[in-house]
Amino acid sequence: MTRPTREEAWALLTKHTQSESLLKHALAVEAAMRAYARHFKEDEELWGVTGLIHDFDYEEHPDLGPNGHVSAGCAMLREEGWPEEIVEAVGGHATYLGIPRTSLMAKTLFAVDELTGLIAACALVRPSKSIMDLKARSVRKKWKDKAFARGVNREDIELGMSELGVEMNEHITFVIEALKPVAEDLGLAG
Repeated sequence: MTRPTREEAWALLTKHTQSESLLKHALAVEAAMRAYARHFKEDEELWGVTGLIHDFDYEEHPDLGPNGHVSAGCAMLREEGWPEEIVEAVGGHATYLGIPRTSLMAKTLFAVDELTGLIAACALVRPSKSIMDLKARSVRKKWKDKAFARGVNREDIELGMSELGVEMNEHITFVIEALKPVAEDLGLAG
């Protein structure tokens, strides 16, 4: 396969994913990846497609481990001839596989994946139910509450920020701003 288009990535995602929340997560990660690609002067389409499909196999293979989520997805991507740089980035977003994140794209995917979920959760509990007035300090406050959005792996976010070489406030603010243009699609416009 030549480099996949966004339309091909969307078709793959929606073929394997029905959950509205997972589709919104994919769109959020795509938006964050595109913003970081522009920031780093990298290939926005490549990064966006990678963000969009990173969890495409989750509904069909929810188990974590050597034959579950991510492993199954990477195998399917390889079988369909997707570029290895995408497969490696997708594989690296799961720490339990031990796949090193060597590319900037892989490090960025890992750094934004869990954070987009935390930011969305923070926006939804605001009186406005909107990301438009969300600030990094509000996310940091909710970060400390381990019962809030307990499915979000804060250690992965911290590791991702460290690998990417970004400071927490800067990273949170950057991702919030990246999600604002797609707030309506994410259900975060209030």
